[in-house]
Amino acid sequence: MAIVPSVPSIPSPGRPEPEQRAGTAAGGVASAQECVLLKHGEVFLRGRNRARFEELLQRNLQDALRGVEGPTWVKKGRSVTLVGGRVPRERLVECVRRVIGFNLVQPALRVSSSEEDIGRTAVEVLRSVREERGREVTFAVRARRRDKTFPLTSSRLAAAVGARVCEETGLPVNLSAPDVELNIEVERGGTCLSWEKLPGQGGLPVGSSGRALALLSGGYDSPVAAYRAMRRGLACDFVHFTGAPYTDASSVYKAYALARQLCRFQPGGRLHVVPLGKAQKQLAIAGAGRYQVVAQRRLMARTAGALAARLGAETLVTGDSLGQVASQTLANMAAVDEAAPLPLLRPLVGWEKQEIIDEAQQLGTAEISVLPDEDCCSLLAPRQVSTRARTTDVHRIERRLEVDELVEELLEGSWTLTPGADDAPSASASPSASAPVPSPASSSSSSCAAGARAASSGA
Repeated sequence: MAIVPSVPSIPSPGRPEPEQRAGTAAGGVASAQECVLLKHGEVFLRGRNRARFEELLQRNLQDALRGVEGPTWVKKGRSVTLVGGRVPRERLVECVRRVIGFNLVQPALRVSSSEEDIGRTAVEVLRSVREERGREVTFAVRARRRDKTFPLTSSRLAAAVGARVCEETGLPVNLSAPDVELNIEVERGGTCLSWEKLPGQGGLPVGSSGRALALLSGGYDSPVAAYRAMRRGLACDFVHFTGAPYTDASSVYKAYALARQLCRFQPGGRLHVVPLGKAQKQLAIAGAGRYQVVAQRRLMARTAGALAARLGAETLVTGDSLGQVASQTLANMAAVDEAAPLPLLRPLVGWEKQEIIDEAQQLGTAEISVLPDEDCCSLLAPRQVSTRARTTDVHRIERRLEVDELVEELLEGSWTLTPGADDAPSASASPSASAPVPSPASSSSSSCAAGARAASSGA
């Protein structure tokens, strides 16, 4: 798995200006065009459904490229996709590495499919690598001929290019453990040469498995769980339960910042905010006692399920990890499942805490999750939490309330934010008058975006 940190420097044989890249490049590389070669992941194994998965993968790629400043082009091959344009190659690499469904991302040069151009480009590339590293390097050439009209077989092309590189540069060959592996892929209409392999996100294209509503708190676990659900093809919206009106807006700012970070890996995605504070107080008054946490988690599951039904989502996703805290024992999970109107997925159920933190750091959500906030789960929490909740006891507490009416009240008081690159969330509904976070449609419309920016920057 790879998340997109800073892209390492990529040797380039004299990058021309964008409008020149389709012509003769500097450094003597004839007709070299900078591009990025993407290798498909699990889509390759989809059998008769493969076309549908590939179509969705291409759609998600096009959506990701809309955020790139400058014209781009996409050329689809069999199990590979080529991306280029009048955009710096490093910017393209950074963008396409976020698209779930590609296993490998290879910065490349594209030339005409002639033995002369391929050989000349290979020589210039390896000279550039040697100059950048400041030392002699060993190399190997791996060729793959997808275009069977090309006159040389894969092995003969690799041998011919390797011999030319040795003759013109003096670099030694090492076929078992080379410092640089030059990959040549001959396609119809052009040949790609790449010398670096960057891991992609892998997984299935987002949206290929349906829609989900992910419960998003401010901790490490739920953002990682949502990301893992995306990698299995689920397009996610998010719901955050805040303790309003008894807590401040800090948890909403964090949830918005987390949702914005997660939406870098999928097209779209909205954040629904539900003020839970009054309902939590009603549970406490009803005598929930040591079942308070389980009862409110059941209420969250009911409310999220009702919201998911309105959104057309088919499942719920949580960040539960078995035995991590008292509310996540097997008995308590079963009690929550019993109240959920939709299947409840737990991608992290077998993960250790450190594994979750490590992935959160790679995702870029960890620095947001560590920021202080007023978590609704700690509101009215009892000193001792039941680790083996019995549904009969929880049912007795819920019968003292009008649970269905309570769910409707919670949804009526909720509001929706749309995390986006412009940091300007929009609301599809205004929050209740008692909620501490102003509606983005009000005169304080920038407050949620400003809070999210502060959360994202660690302020």
